[in-house]
This record gives sequence, structure tokens and C-alpha cells, in this order.
Amino acid sequence: MAQHGKRYEDALKKVDRDHFYPPQEAVTVAKETSAGTKFDPTIEAHVRLGVDPRHADQMVRGTVVLPHGTGQKQRILVFAQGDKAREAQEAGADHVGGEDLAKKIGEGWFEFDVALATPDMMGIVGRLGKVLGPRGLMPNPKSNTVTLDIAKAIKDVQAGRVEYRVDKTGVVHSLIGKASFDDQQLGDNFAALMESIVKAKPSAAKGVYVKSVYLAGTMGPSVPVDPAAAAKLTTG
Repeated sequence: MAQHGKRYEDALKKVDRDHFYPPQEAVTVAKETSAGTKFDPTIEAHVRLGVDPRHADQMVRGTVVLPHGTGQKQRILVFAQGDKAREAQEAGADHVGGEDLAKKIGEGWFEFDVALATPDMMGIVGRLGKVLGPRGLMPNPKSNTVTLDIAKAIKDVQAGRVEYRVDKTGVVHSLIGKASFDDQQLGDNFAALMESIVKAKPSAAKGVYVKSVYLAGTMGPSVPVDPAAAAKLTTG
């Protein structure tokens, strides 16, 4: 059985694991139990859904722009050429190119957090599927990371766009901000994520859709959230 340090054990005592916290209270507890580290912990949401990801018609994925951002700088790579490459550079992309970037990535270079592409570059990008896919970096039209409006895509990432995708166990994992955010900011970001996940419910999904929800800070204990209340969160 894994051994945890004193800070974790002390934080765990502040969490009632048999209680499903209202969403905003869960945010407060997740923040409190993340305190005491020498860095600014990330607060994450873990949402177990009533879907079977083995079936394509029950796959859940999407993007959402968190109202208060992610609290971290995203290194943006863009596959583009000509005018679109210039557009990407002017919008603030960190790396812009085509075959040159594909070659570097093929050789094991991954100094970026988000990859975007214009549609005409997918012939080049497609060859990188085996290395970008497992890392969650493969551009995809469904997540708005393959687009002609490359400037908007870059601005969305800079503003706090996050991409989520259900894993093979039926769980969506996503950050909602940093522990240094105030409770309202984290609450707003959490609401935006949940609203997006609920809207992404596949028509093939039957029964209870949002089965369980937990919030947790980096190296902190998980805080159980009332799933029914979390499923009703909106940004309106």
C-alpha cells in the first residue's frame, strides 16, 4: 500500500470521504487541502461518465474555454504555411512550420503543449499520429485544433481553452485552474467544464450520465462532489 507524507495525511483529515460536497464547497476544500506546497498546485476535476468508450458512438470529447484561464502558459505549435503561417506568428504561436516541425517531432522533440493545424497541413500531420495521438497532441477538427481560423484558435488557447477526452475507463480528467485562484474563479471554471461535458453527452449513452465527480489538487487528496449537483452547473 502506498505511503503518503505527513502533509498529505493532515490534508486528508480535512476531507469527509463519505460526504458528497456541494460543488462550490468542494472547490474550497480542494484549495485548502492543496495548501502547504512550495509551488502553486493545479486543481483538477475527475468525472466518471456512464459511457462505454469502446463504442465510437459513446466517445466523449470536446473543448472549453475556462472563464478565468488555466493559470499556466501554454506553448503553442502550429502547422501552417504561407499567409496562415504569418497569421499564426502574429497571433503569438511559439512554433510555426511544416515539414521542418514534423521532422523534429519524429526525432523525439516535444517542447510544446498544444498543436494546431490548418486543414491543408493534415497530410504532413497525419504521419505523426502514432507519436502525437498517445500524448493527446494530435490536431483534430472535432476539438477545433484543425481550423482555417488559426488566429482565433491561438487566442482561445491563450485565453484558457482546454481539451478533454474520456479515457478507456470512462473518466474525463481536466484541470480547472490553480490553487492560487480564488474560490469564485475556480467555481466558474468548474461550471464551464461541467456544462461542456453535459452538452457533449452522446445520444447512445443510457442511464445516469455523470456518475461521480472528484476535485483534487496536485499531491492532494480527492474531494467527492455531489454528481447530480455538478451535472446541473452552468455558466449562465
